[in-house]
Amino acid sequence: MLRTDLGVDLDLLVVLVAALWGAATGALLPRAAYRFSVPSGEAWRDRCPREHPVRGWLGRARCGQCAGGETSFASRAADEAVYGPRAADEAVYGHRAASLALVTALVCAALAAATGTRPELAVWLLLAPPGVLLAVVDLRVRRLPDPLTLPLAGAAVALLGLTALVPEHAGEWTTALLGALALGAGYLVLFLINPAGMGFGDVKLALTAGAVLGWYGWPTLMLGTFAGFLLGAFYGGALLVARRAGRKTAIPFGPFLIAGAFLGVLAGAYAA
Repeated sequence: MLRTDLGVDLDLLVVLVAALWGAATGALLPRAAYRFSVPSGEAWRDRCPREHPVRGWLGRARCGQCAGGETSFASRAADEAVYGPRAADEAVYGHRAASLALVTALVCAALAAATGTRPELAVWLLLAPPGVLLAVVDLRVRRLPDPLTLPLAGAAVALLGLTALVPEHAGEWTTALLGALALGAGYLVLFLINPAGMGFGDVKLALTAGAVLGWYGWPTLMLGTFAGFLLGAFYGGALLVARRAGRKTAIPFGPFLIAGAFLGVLAGAYAA
């Protein structure tokens, strides 16, 4: 157990800093989640539900013009009926900042607890907020936006390459790169076999998952991949049991791919 000169548990301090980072970055995601949550083929949203302009990508999903009283009594009453009085008062049109901040904080804290002070933690903390954002968007509209998936894959490989140059890292950049290619190729085969069951966005997201899992080796890659499919199967089975879906109902797989990668990284970091 490492301690600072003041006697503070360094591992605990790292977890707390990671949680604060997650809370701060997660609170910035609602607006991006709202703007990206459109069906495939449609342009990204640039207006709130009442057609006021939405500027920027980071911040709360809250319309200042709606909150300023530029809405009719009927519109506000309808909002209260659907979202409750508080949502109507604050003119919130997407996810609450608090909910995404909490989720991202928990994810970052767990990654910090597993990784400790090793340099790859910085990479995990940078990738976690976009991962949460992708999961939220895919759950809402079954779409994984290219402006997020492709840069994320490149960033993961590049950042892990830089981390490999830093002393005391616990992974291998070569297996991270090969893992990205292998998992991406595997998902591509699944997409070609059954395009209705596997979207091409999942293929691109698999590049990132393969890189972060491959950093800790092939066993971690296989564990994280299996975990993602297992979670997806449980979710699909639960929908079938609840009669909320049929055997041919498509489900968003991105959140389970991300969750599997998250669990795999935790296991790999603990074992490293």
